[in-house]
Amino acid sequence: MSSKRQAMVSNVSSSDIPIDQLPGLSQQEQSQLKDCGITTIAALGQQGKTPASRLALASKLQIHLQYVNKWVALADLARIPSVGTQYCGLLLHAGVCSVAQLATIPTHTLHKQILRLQVATMQRRDLCPTIEQVQQWSKQAQIIQNSEFRIQNFTPVS
Repeated sequence: MSSKRQAMVSNVSSSDIPIDQLPGLSQQEQSQLKDCGITTIAALGQQGKTPASRLALASKLQIHLQYVNKWVALADLARIPSVGTQYCGLLLHAGVCSVAQLATIPTHTLHKQILRLQVATMQRRDLCPTIEQVQQWSKQAQIIQNSEFRIQNFTPVS
């Protein structure tokens, strides 16, 4: 990988955002997650990687699995620097559940979905992110997706 490409991938990596910044979590839920050792969004993403681990976490927290699935989806989307905790909820409400899904959705289609959502819920077009912002989200999602694919398929030379 070229040094320019490596710099792009390292700039587009998940940061350790505190769990209390994830939208939709009550104080009690934040405390429960912290009691389980989950203090950052990245830690939530790690502990919620598989359906079995999400089920185990839901059982440990004594909450319905759908909440854990929602939190893990929000955490996944928040890994994208230009999305972060500011837009991860908007994307989830627009039907985007993961970085992988965001990387594949055509930008204009997604922008149209978000615009419809904003107008339907807020009655305001001006609150919709610009097409350029949506393009940036998509590009960063593709970079993250491609870097993860390379890591997963890495075979060391013997």
